[in-house]
Amino acid sequence: MTLFGAGETWYLVSNYHLLDIFIEQLNVMVIQWTAIIRFKSMRRHKDIYKKLAAAMESSNFDTSTPARLALVEYWRLRSEKYLKVIYGLGTCTLAAWFVYPLIDDVECNLMVAVRLPLDFCSPVRYPVAFLMTMVAFCYVAYYVMTNDVIMQTHLMHLLCQYAVLIDCFENILEDSERNFKGVSRNDLIHNNDFRITYLRRLGRLVDQHKLLLKHTMDLRQSLSAPMLAQVMASGMQMCFAGFQVLMTITDSITKFLMSFLFLGYNMFQLFVLCRWCDEIKTQSTKIGDALYCSGWERGLTTIPGVRRRLLLVAMRANKPLVLTAGGLYDLSLSSFADLVKTSYTALTVLLRLRHD
Repeated sequence: MTLFGAGETWYLVSNYHLLDIFIEQLNVMVIQWTAIIRFKSMRRHKDIYKKLAAAMESSNFDTSTPARLALVEYWRLRSEKYLKVIYGLGTCTLAAWFVYPLIDDVECNLMVAVRLPLDFCSPVRYPVAFLMTMVAFCYVAYYVMTNDVIMQTHLMHLLCQYAVLIDCFENILEDSERNFKGVSRNDLIHNNDFRITYLRRLGRLVDQHKLLLKHTMDLRQSLSAPMLAQVMASGMQMCFAGFQVLMTITDSITKFLMSFLFLGYNMFQLFVLCRWCDEIKTQSTKIGDALYCSGWERGLTTIPGVRRRLLLVAMRANKPLVLTAGGLYDLSLSSFADLVKTSYTALTVLLRLRHD
């Protein structure tokens, strides 16, 4: 991996004066660098990610009803769907990268531009060099894709937990009266056993809400710096990949597909991250709406301790949790749209410089 990266850097530095080659090589290297930065951040905060991975096994994570099991299954299928899309789009991009060196007019061309410390343009050395660079590049490419999938999975786990918690708050009265069949709700309010059951269940939900908020805050802290690098890199890549698409559209259909799929992958993976971060912000505020629909107006606030707990949950839910990139950019769909506009503006400037 280190030798492969050194070869790419060597090629980039030695061709800095050729704009098209420089942009193409920089595009490939930037996505690798950002993946390494994110992976190192995950290793540095591995305790946080272990807790996130184990959060759905918490005793307070209640999936005792068919509706909640359906919610878990819905988010599982959704996560699997986006996993397949990311790997599928990335593999298609990789396939175009594999085909191009075999059909272009350049002799002894490799799958990815890299400078090797020896002359490989010979019948014996070229297959070995091509195979080695192909294996290294495929390894790096799937390393990047796997990093994107892992990050998406952690975000969707949080969303699943928020969805289940919202359902728990909305149906807390029904869940608490499950063992008191035949007793009217007016009488339940004065039933000491029901009061204890309701308070115990409300306490577990409050604890789950606090734990979920803590996990979200921890994730926001661990994501802040690497996502700033990701946003900056993606903005640059959308500009440069768009430049490559426009420059190759009439020269080579394979080269055009390479650039187009690479642009599509970069935009899609950032869109997915921004979408789920935006959804987390929305879901965190829906806790307050679920609390309002929990049936508190039926006299439940007369139970000692209930009013205080409900107010604390409502106050926490009133402030939306916004995941940010370095504290400078909110990770949301509106921020993604602004980044695309900025990249397009930079692309038009780059095209003018190219024509001049």
